[in-house]
Amino acid sequence: SSYEHKLNFRKSKEACLSYIQDALLQKQWKRAAEFLTCYVESLEKDYSREHIGPSEMIWRIGTEILWHHSQSSMKEFNCFMEQMKTLGVKRYLKVCLEHVFHLLCNGQIDEAYQNLSLAESWRFGEQTAIQDKEMKLIEAYRGLLDYCSWSKQKNILLEHSEDGFSDLAVEQEMHGYFRKAAVNLKEIIKIPGVWDVFVKCYVDLLEFYGDHNEARQVLNEYAYNSKFPANPNAHVYLYQFLKRQGESKKSLISALKILHDIVPSHELMIDFNTMLQKSKKRKKRRLGLEVIFAALDYAGWKDNAKAWSCLARQVKQIVTSEKHLDWIKQEWNSRKDWWPAFHFSRYLAKRNWQENKSLSYEKALVAGILLGKDCKYFKYVSHQGCKAQLKRFRMLKKFVNRHNLVYLRISG
Repeated sequence: SSYEHKLNFRKSKEACLSYIQDALLQKQWKRAAEFLTCYVESLEKDYSREHIGPSEMIWRIGTEILWHHSQSSMKEFNCFMEQMKTLGVKRYLKVCLEHVFHLLCNGQIDEAYQNLSLAESWRFGEQTAIQDKEMKLIEAYRGLLDYCSWSKQKNILLEHSEDGFSDLAVEQEMHGYFRKAAVNLKEIIKIPGVWDVFVKCYVDLLEFYGDHNEARQVLNEYAYNSKFPANPNAHVYLYQFLKRQGESKKSLISALKILHDIVPSHELMIDFNTMLQKSKKRKKRRLGLEVIFAALDYAGWKDNAKAWSCLARQVKQIVTSEKHLDWIKQEWNSRKDWWPAFHFSRYLAKRNWQENKSLSYEKALVAGILLGKDCKYFKYVSHQGCKAQLKRFRMLKKFVNRHNLVYLRISG
């Protein structure tokens, strides 16, 4: 019957999709391609009037297969993408963008630019307005490629100027790329979103031509506008710009404070801690200790010698002056149950000593103060250092023994 035929047909399509999924998960690209061919052929025989919208599925799966298939070529991929563009106007610009990404990954920049230009001129009734966001992305990526061309011409011009030559044609071409890139990049970063690469390129253009006020405004807007999603990189770019401009430490600390609140494990926390430690204000030095303790809570920082050096230096200053031991105690109270196993085991002492003696020295100082002279990490490292007749390790052992009462006060 007609009903049974439709039912069996639907089951066979679902089974085929299941086989494709299984092949993709197992990275069996040839097998996946064979099943996709069967799936497409079955759709051509589908006389049902049910709305199934398979074109996006074919596009997504086909792209994945062609990207990984050992026998696929760029010519085949281009042909496939052109076919996908004709399958449905609703996805036309998305397919164009994906095609451009693939061209860029294969170093075909001119072809990518040509595809973006064609997509930018695309119009299809009401769909043009509906796909306004995709069109903005098309324009933005064309601006990005204009920026790349500008950067290339800039380098040529700079090389010529070093040789004492000036090339008016190159300079005019460079300014032409600047104008085109600036217009499109400026438009995309007005829309709330994460536009890191576009912001960086636009700011680079502005800085090169000396428009520092506009660059500052763009970066402030990107970092502080509440309509934009929280983005650590926005604060990184602002901090780097302020640093290039020679801004006050107050401004730099303000930028990094927000970054610390969002990502306490960011690599710039070393810079942040260093600036805070040098401050004359007690509140900032207290924050500096909090910052470095928080960074070392993360596994990626376990073997960071600079971080341990920062912590060791500040702990040593506090212990020597016997002021603000309560700062250390407050930070240690929330960590004393898990830091010993996380940072100060005998196994780590052996490994750190073999791999990086400077790291083991800094860690041993911190371990000796926080856990006392009987700490496994401190005992192993100080013993090895004294055995190797290294003066700094003998001094380390004396320092920790002399201030062992600090450990008792910190541990409560």
